[in-house]
Amino acid sequence: MVFESQHPLVKHKLTLMRDRETKPKKFRQLIREISLLLCYEATLDLITKPLAVESPMGLAEGRELVDKVGLVPILRAGLGMVEGVWEMMPGAEVWHIGLYRDEQTLKPVSYYNKLPTMPTVQVCLVLDPMLATGGSAVATVDLLKKWGAQRIKFVGILAAPEGIARLEAAHPDVPIHIAHIDSHLNEIGYIVPGLGDAGDRQFGTG
Repeated sequence: MVFESQHPLVKHKLTLMRDRETKPKKFRQLIREISLLLCYEATLDLITKPLAVESPMGLAEGRELVDKVGLVPILRAGLGMVEGVWEMMPGAEVWHIGLYRDEQTLKPVSYYNKLPTMPTVQVCLVLDPMLATGGSAVATVDLLKKWGAQRIKFVGILAAPEGIARLEAAHPDVPIHIAHIDSHLNEIGYIVPGLGDAGDRQFGTG
């Protein structure tokens, strides 16, 4: 299932991100802010349990989070999303998965995987600003399922219909939370109109 954000702040900040004149420092800030907003939407169904606490004025009935959450940024572009999500869930665990896209075949190539031996969380959030061909997202979810992850969600900023279709076909049980669905992929696998290379724009390497 695909959840495209309708939040006005997400739309506003995404427009600033797309602007080719936006500098890397501002671009990183915008990724962090949009990620925080998307995290709010992606975690609406986390499980809680009752918890009573003493406020200065008396006993208050509240809720405590039961689900433990793991953040799985796809290197390198996904790194920029971690800080925003961490602001919402500072106790979340973070594991890095390194994939790069072969520019000839457009297929993902794995080069780094630091998952623990056994799953230690109930929910994994895969973080990648761009869901383009969908190859990296599918490969990451493949790894997480083989590892034993039970609930996986993809959180991204821009998606192409081709990437969504590929991820849904391979993993129909993985919800996709995205800021915006763009028009299409071009001949070299970039999202159009997109925002360029999210990694290059974050780290000033374009």
